[in-house]
Amino acid sequence: MLRIGLTAGRAVARRLRTSSNRCLVRNFNLNNNNNNRKNVFASSFKAFTTCSISDSNAIATTSNILDAETVTEAYGADAPKYGAVEDSAMSDAYAAIELALDSVVKIFTVASSPNYFLPWQNKSQRETMGSGFVISQRRILTNAHVVADHTFVLVRKHGSPTKYRAEVKAVGHECDLAILVVENEEFWDGMTFLELGDVPFLQEAVAVVGYPQGGDNISVTKGVVSRVEPTQYVHGASQLLAIQIDAAINPGNSGGPAIMGDKVAGVAFQNLSGAENIGYIIPVPVIKHFIAGVEETGDYVGFCSMGMSCQPTENAQLREHFQMRPGLTGVLVSKINPLSDAYKVLKKDDIVLSFDGVPIANDGTVPFRNRERITFDHLVSMKKPDETAQVRVMRNGEEHEFSVTLRPLQPLVPVHQFDKLPSYFIFAGFVFIPLTQPYLHEYGEDWYNASPRRLCERALRELPKKAGEQLVILSQILMDDINAGYERLAELQVKKVNGVEVENLKHLRQLVEDCSIESVRFDLDDERVIALNYDAAKVATSRILKRHRIPYAMSTDLIDEQNVPQIELACSS
Repeated sequence: MLRIGLTAGRAVARRLRTSSNRCLVRNFNLNNNNNNRKNVFASSFKAFTTCSISDSNAIATTSNILDAETVTEAYGADAPKYGAVEDSAMSDAYAAIELALDSVVKIFTVASSPNYFLPWQNKSQRETMGSGFVISQRRILTNAHVVADHTFVLVRKHGSPTKYRAEVKAVGHECDLAILVVENEEFWDGMTFLELGDVPFLQEAVAVVGYPQGGDNISVTKGVVSRVEPTQYVHGASQLLAIQIDAAINPGNSGGPAIMGDKVAGVAFQNLSGAENIGYIIPVPVIKHFIAGVEETGDYVGFCSMGMSCQPTENAQLREHFQMRPGLTGVLVSKINPLSDAYKVLKKDDIVLSFDGVPIANDGTVPFRNRERITFDHLVSMKKPDETAQVRVMRNGEEHEFSVTLRPLQPLVPVHQFDKLPSYFIFAGFVFIPLTQPYLHEYGEDWYNASPRRLCERALRELPKKAGEQLVILSQILMDDINAGYERLAELQVKKVNGVEVENLKHLRQLVEDCSIESVRFDLDDERVIALNYDAAKVATSRILKRHRIPYAMSTDLIDEQNVPQIELACSS
């Protein structure tokens, strides 16, 4: 089934993994993946071996990996001109080295991810390394997963022993891209920026430049383009255009450029676990879409979605059932997000025939370049927010054309929560949180089977009914006399408070604080009920917070001015 903007499935498809240097992380458990990284770093990475080359013949026959300083040392001042090298792919590698020396940087990140089981505190900090490169206007482009949940970022340019402080200007986790800036003028001395090129054709040679594990100097791997198609982005669990190459992309390569000729063809970001030399780079159209949004608005704007799920119509009897005439092709609409503009004009069982005049085949693909085809959601994702598209559909045997406004859509249960603290509200020892996939990932590598089944199914399948809606759950109970006997009610959804349906966590907090009767009642899944004396519960909350050394009864996003005095009093009691 095609999913056009309804990416609700498991976080990682086809054993893809990001390639930041997580093997070199201190105090980081590879099985303790956070947010949307199931299986990303579960298996051991293969070592990236830098060739030790001492003569020109060895350099000419090296098949895969070149080290910039080794090449310079071997040839010295007598290094041949690139035209003298017989292997044209090797020439591209040499040219890539020359371009990269003054552009590609090594990135050192200190990060600390939230603990979703104990949302008032973070996990131990970890150190990771990745790559990046300079683009126009004194900016550094890298992967979002290189700087995700960062607390401190340093960059080092080639040939320099000095690390410079960098600030993260913008992050797009769906497209796994980030922009860094360095204020220190000394850093920019001698630095040059790389230009963005075009999407390479199949079998065109590219050279991936970066700082992978196995050494400290810049390295280059060469390869060719194997395929171009929408692919699951592991970090953000999104489906966007990607380029598969046969160059090695190893831990530490993340964020480095893939150079074709004298321009950037993409950004290295993930590889296929268990396969030899299958790597993926983010193509230029996705990069330009990200950068353009940042330049226009000052921040990341996201990628548009139609908010619908479609089924291929490759079966002849299915097409006949929906009155598709011979020669007509398209896909069947099976589900529409109520928050999308498409929900207002399209209906279930419509047949989408074309998007912006481009015919859609029965398998959901559209023409792409020279005899290639890709799924039509690529056309959707490249639209700017609030742009319109002309969608031609067949409904009950008649053709109609509608104008649909496109915008980024958020799922009911967030797929990732990078760079932000979890929300929580504690009352009488009951810890209430909005359901997120990162919370489910805390159940371990096999979270899909280990987490509560009902919560997992809702996280992957349910759609929001209105803006701002959250699934609020009772995640755990901090034991006290006030809540004794309720300990088996954890991991259930909270449906109502005093008979009022809960819209989101902030609404639940408001309903509790506005309680004006003697007792407060919570209605949960499975018709379970919690009832508490309101005044006794407020007193118990202060006692429980102090016992567990929890500074606040709620997360900062739930705090407003009228709550501050009450919270401070509770914490100091």
